[in-house]
Amino acid sequence: MQLRHKTAVVYGAAGMIGSVVARTFAREGAHVHLVGRTANKLDAVAAQIHAAGGVAETAVVDAFDRTAVDAHAAYLGAAAGGIDISFNAIAVDVEQNVPLVDMPTEDFIDPIDGLCRTHFITATAAARQMMKRGSGVIIVLSATSAKEWRHEMGGFSPACAAIEAMTRSLAGEVGRKGVRVVGIRTNLNPETIGLTDDDVPELVRDTILGRLPRLTELAGTAVYLASDAAAAVTGVAINMSCGAVFG
Repeated sequence: MQLRHKTAVVYGAAGMIGSVVARTFAREGAHVHLVGRTANKLDAVAAQIHAAGGVAETAVVDAFDRTAVDAHAAYLGAAAGGIDISFNAIAVDVEQNVPLVDMPTEDFIDPIDGLCRTHFITATAAARQMMKRGSGVIIVLSATSAKEWRHEMGGFSPACAAIEAMTRSLAGEVGRKGVRVVGIRTNLNPETIGLTDDDVPELVRDTILGRLPRLTELAGTAVYLASDAAAAVTGVAINMSCGAVFG
């Protein structure tokens, strides 16, 4: 087990990505704190983890509320002895398939504000707790939109680019305090929207591997980044695009 005795917090843990990552963290030995806004959905994920022999707790916290996130992080710092791993899987609504020249300003700005806000809030809350102990890993979620040419993505592309820039900046600030900050830049995971590769052939054609990444691969990458095996990795976004983008 790569994460034995680690305390992990997963924001958006009831969602498609968050739940898979949370279950994988637990299977690798982590004590997982499931955070979200809907108690019954969090409880369902916790029940799955418990049934598989893992350890999980739930907390209803709005990951866009800095006061609430800070309070929960401080609670974990005191009650659990600290936070070893922070993972943000929060999603926001994005207006796409509209040319930028025709897009209302609010539709463009909303995903930038939402994604940057929640990643900033959760990452800095975790960093403050981790610096006290001199260790910890903050994992943020980006997408190929940060690098690719594809048009009509609305504000999602600059949002992902900003998240990756924040990853570098925060990593530079807290690295000497023993804290790592890393990103995962994933391509579309078809399962998250009930599709298969066959439903999005234009995206598959853009990849070197001829397929799109799977949720289990994303979760496995998160485990690696959170583990001691990745102790020298910080300030970067790991490219999980199946070869759709580079750099």
